[in-house]
Amino acid sequence: MAVHAVAFDLDDTLVATDRDRQTLLDEATDAAGVRDITRQEYLDAHGADLASETRAPIFNAILDGGNAEAASRAYRDAINEALAPVPGVPDLLAGLRERYCVGLLTDGPSRAQRSKLERLGWTDLFDTVVVTGELPAGKPDPRAFAALTDRLGVPPEETVYIGDNPTADIRGAKQARMLAVQVLGTTEETPDPAADATVVHGTLVEDVRDVLSRQRRL
Repeated sequence: MAVHAVAFDLDDTLVATDRDRQTLLDEATDAAGVRDITRQEYLDAHGADLASETRAPIFNAILDGGNAEAASRAYRDAINEALAPVPGVPDLLAGLRERYCVGLLTDGPSRAQRSKLERLGWTDLFDTVVVTGELPAGKPDPRAFAALTDRLGVPPEETVYIGDNPTADIRGAKQARMLAVQVLGTTEETPDPAADATVVHGTLVEDVRDVLSRQRRL
């Protein structure tokens, strides 16, 4: 079946950060004057609250109400200042839109994720942007992927989803009946067996073009 839509994850797919997330979290907690938070504490709370406007509910759960708003703002600012986009993404997306509908499906609070797109100047690069903080459920829930394909107006079987996370992105997309392309950190990394194809983060632009040119063999 022909592919008529291509959609992407955002974090660690199209953009990373120039410092690791624990460092950014430490910077944020210092700036907000709250206790240290481990990356795992944050991930656990984030996974339990994907449908929100800001990260304040996440920090509220960790800090038991202690200055959660300040921590949320500080972490958002720290991440946005550290964003390191994959080179060539705007040209890649512009080229893809000549042939496909192009979407973005990203997990996280609405304000946090949309502020990243504003910071990068990417707000108009997609035909649709779906942020799970605006939905009843996040990835890998099929409802998140259904929201994406509904807004693209393309059946899931005719959509390729490209992301890095084996559970949220690859298995979520496959469960939603989409083709799934996994973004690997290096060529030595073992791909998820559910992935239809793989690309490497450092050569993502070239690799995505190559995968799509071979789409009939996915």
